[in-house]
Amino acid sequence: MPHTPPPPSNRSRARSMRKRMTDAELKLWNEVRAHRLMGLGFRRQFPIGSYIVDFACPSKRLVVEIDGSQHGEDDIARSDAVRTCFLEQEGWTVLRFWNHDVLRDIDGVCMHIVTMAGLAAPQPGGPAAIGRDGNRESHP
Repeated sequence: MPHTPPPPSNRSRARSMRKRMTDAELKLWNEVRAHRLMGLGFRRQFPIGSYIVDFACPSKRLVVEIDGSQHGEDDIARSDAVRTCFLEQEGWTVLRFWNHDVLRDIDGVCMHIVTMAGLAAPQPGGPAAIGRDGNRESHP
């Protein structure tokens, strides 16, 4: 499937963002880098079209976004929905997790990623993630 090439400015912006990762992004990166998560190859701060996603697994067309509390605000949630729609039209599956879920339940987050990549059976009671309908699912 062809993809929308990123604007040239996004490459340098992505490079800069790699140097300023949040604690949650760094924690997830340490779990997925170098094919550590079930052999899945992830890229961080990966440009797709006019967007830069937190993490992408190109072989599975899987995007993982780590969201802070500002993503609960209406304006940002709307722009996240537009972004997700674009990425899905480009053939990507988008997973979103809250920062605190990554920081307190990295194993659950990783299991959900592996499940969505088709490498494991679904697990009940996983971490908070965005459902297929675009609404955030919350699990205790």
